[in-house]
Amino acid sequence: MFELAWPWMFCLLPLPFILWKWVPEVRRNSSAIRVPSTYGLVSTGQSTGKRRLLLLLMSLCWLMLVTAVAKPQWLGEPLAVRAEGREIMLAVDLSGSMEIADMQLEGRSVDRLTMVKHVLSDFIQRRKGDRLGLILFADTAYLQTPMTYDRNTVKQMLNESVLGLVGERTAIGDAIALSVKRFRDDEESNRVLVLLTDGQNTAGNLTPDQALELAEAYDVTIYPIAVGAEEVVVDSFFGQRKVNPSRDLDVPLMQSIAERTGGKYFRARSTDELEAIYQRLDQLEPIAGDPQQLRPQVSLFYWPLAISFLLFVTIVMMHYRPWGRRS
Repeated sequence: MFELAWPWMFCLLPLPFILWKWVPEVRRNSSAIRVPSTYGLVSTGQSTGKRRLLLLLMSLCWLMLVTAVAKPQWLGEPLAVRAEGREIMLAVDLSGSMEIADMQLEGRSVDRLTMVKHVLSDFIQRRKGDRLGLILFADTAYLQTPMTYDRNTVKQMLNESVLGLVGERTAIGDAIALSVKRFRDDEESNRVLVLLTDGQNTAGNLTPDQALELAEAYDVTIYPIAVGAEEVVVDSFFGQRKVNPSRDLDVPLMQSIAERTGGKYFRARSTDELEAIYQRLDQLEPIAGDPQQLRPQVSLFYWPLAISFLLFVTIVMMHYRPWGRRS
């Protein structure tokens, strides 16, 4: 169905006539600059037929320009939109320890953040119909992307995050509290927070216990995911030896966060384990929402705008005829 978004813009149609009517000195003085939208290009030295043609073209040019401003558009048939989905906030650790290259991705060693970005990007892409948000945290936590259906934006914001952006330490309590703040005003939400970290709380304005009290009060379910290998082989002066790069991980805290909020604690020691965790999160029960219908819109303003431009060029060429001048 065709419609105009701003039909009231057609009130501008008589504007050139009004200007001509109420500026008499322009009409009296043939040498003066004419009103561009009406008689600016019409000279008394031109034949009557040519003047009429120019006036007609200028009128059509003005009509097409006003039509373009009125935003013509084509509305398609209403489409039913799935009325259920999940609301998931993703909190990603950007502390200095996420730089440890103890993860394997396609046969090469990568740091923890690179691996999280790789697998989490696929998780985001599969969230059709779900609303996602993104929190990044280190010395403090901040909202990178509010809750949105725009998965591409969330994915882009995640991929553009860099280590050291907000410090080197880990403010787990602040990340939880910020997610609660974003959820508390939304009644129709399952309020799920996926917390990805590789360490222990070492910074922030709130302790994890204080943040968990808020999460419990607002029924926010938290799924903490501890990222990092438990054993890697490194070269030393005395040969190769095994070390635990995740020795600073606060496992009791992660387990407490999951138990107190009704979530589940996951341990991601490899890319495969993290992918399995995301498959488990895919099974979270979606929430029912109000039925929605969307109508596809196709903007058509560029057609009358293009016609107006072509008419203007034609008018200028007819009036000036630069190819017909002689020195």
